[in-house]
Amino acid sequence: MLRIASLFFVLLAAGGIVNAQTLDGRLRKIADTKSIAIAYRSDATPFSYTDDRQQPIGYTIDICKRVVASLENQLGVQGLQVKWVPVTSQNRFDAVASGQADMECGASTVTLSRMKVVDFSNYTFIESTGLLTTQKSGLRSLADLAGKRIGVVSGTTNERAVNELDRRRALKMTVVPLQTREEAIAALEDGRVDAYASDKLLLLGAGLKAKHPRSLVILPDDLSIEPYAIALPRGDAGMRLAVNTGLAQIYRDGEIGPIFGKWFGALGEPAALQQAVFIFGALSE
Repeated sequence: MLRIASLFFVLLAAGGIVNAQTLDGRLRKIADTKSIAIAYRSDATPFSYTDDRQQPIGYTIDICKRVVASLENQLGVQGLQVKWVPVTSQNRFDAVASGQADMECGASTVTLSRMKVVDFSNYTFIESTGLLTTQKSGLRSLADLAGKRIGVVSGTTNERAVNELDRRRALKMTVVPLQTREEAIAALEDGRVDAYASDKLLLLGAGLKAKHPRSLVILPDDLSIEPYAIALPRGDAGMRLAVNTGLAQIYRDGEIGPIFGKWFGALGEPAALQQAVFIFGALSE
């Protein structure tokens, strides 16, 4: 009996060794170093930004912290050290592709062209491109944009959405590429652009930091749909599966409710598309 029990434990140990040996890609690196590098944005309020102590906070940051807790359990490695890697709109995907970061937690839209550089997790949020303008501009609808100057942060899907709108409607707009949201808000308030295009909740967050927030207004139109996800290393199936497993647990166990309420409770219940994100992301084991 003792020999059978001993053999049983040997087989269990062997199975653990096999599992450890088949661990590869970023998961292998994370397990070996007991650390994970997470890229974050400091300007994507309320999804990813920094508090008064310059610590990353936001909706996506909270989700990623819970994903890290899930990775600890999946890998059997407790106390993973998180290395926070600051990135911009322009270099966020390069940071993941180059290995500087293992995942990017911000407000990144999934597109086919971006999939040539990185992979993405299942969706975490659904947004839309909108337009922020001033009360005195007189802009109230898309038809009013003819011949106007529209500011965009270069390299974003919002820039693409504005160019597509201009092509479809022949509005002869001037698209003004800018580097940061702060620069875009300054250009809007200084009159260098007539409107600023970005994801609507990002517009709301940026507008609150303007010199005169009450003078700004978001137009009701949606220029595009923006599905957000966590950016991951391209071709690393194990990493993607592990992160999606973490997301599924968050959605399935109801942890997403308090997270959503913390950051968007003032907006009411999640919209239908957002609820679909949580329902379809709550994959079973």
